[in-house]
Amino acid sequence: MTTTSPIPIGKLAVLENGLTLHYHEAGSGDEPVVFLHGSGPGASGYSNFKHNYPVFAEQGHRVIVPDLPGYGLSSKPEDAEYVLDFFVTALHQFLQAIGVTRCSLVGNSLGGAIALKYALDYPQEITKLVLMAPGGVEERETYFRMEGIQKMVAMFAGRQLNAVTMRELMSLLVYDPAHITDALIAERLGICDTQPTTVLSTMRVPNMTERLGEIACPVLGFWGTDDKFNPVAGVMKLMEHCRDARFMLVNRCGHWVMVEHRDTFNRMCLDFI
Repeated sequence: MTTTSPIPIGKLAVLENGLTLHYHEAGSGDEPVVFLHGSGPGASGYSNFKHNYPVFAEQGHRVIVPDLPGYGLSSKPEDAEYVLDFFVTALHQFLQAIGVTRCSLVGNSLGGAIALKYALDYPQEITKLVLMAPGGVEERETYFRMEGIQKMVAMFAGRQLNAVTMRELMSLLVYDPAHITDALIAERLGICDTQPTTVLSTMRVPNMTERLGEIACPVLGFWGTDDKFNPVAGVMKLMEHCRDARFMLVNRCGHWVMVEHRDTFNRMCLDFI
């Protein structure tokens, strides 16, 4: 890591499995709020949540924003299989390494699937879940019919990403492409160049719909009606199966509610948490 990193450099945690996870931390509080970013070329915790986690810290919460393995400035093993349990194990070891025994999880897309599985595997450690268009509630074939997923996988596997094609891909994440700034493109390209193709080619996220009733903690969710990555029909699966859930559907919004409607997202999450 150097000072030329496309994203600000934070802290490092060495996991029991030997991986190193990079993370940002701010604020203070008894039960932290942990932000889990989504997948995709060049993704990182900072890229997903830079307009959110500082607000939570200002309002009296300790916030922790890790880069998942294979992303951001964290370890990117080429020989790993990037399946859901791999991420859940890494998150558990990460929280143990930094001394967090109980927290709320905020997860977008892949991060939402990780949050769901973590709440199933370690229910005693999770206070609340905030989910933004989470994965893990459809079969893999359903996701791969989505325009955004198809283009993301094709471009990344073929190493076709540059400033122009990255902007084209990122614009599918939002309803209003004005949110895709030059700075965001630079952040994503800088990370993308360091990622092995196995980050996406080996990714497997099972459909956890039938287990959602086991989730004991309260759930707050958001979904954009113009999402081109995760089908909005997932809302009803979560509402029907979770014991205590509320979801907000947002029109004129794509996959990134926390980016496109940050003020509403931040306010509702802070009220909930």
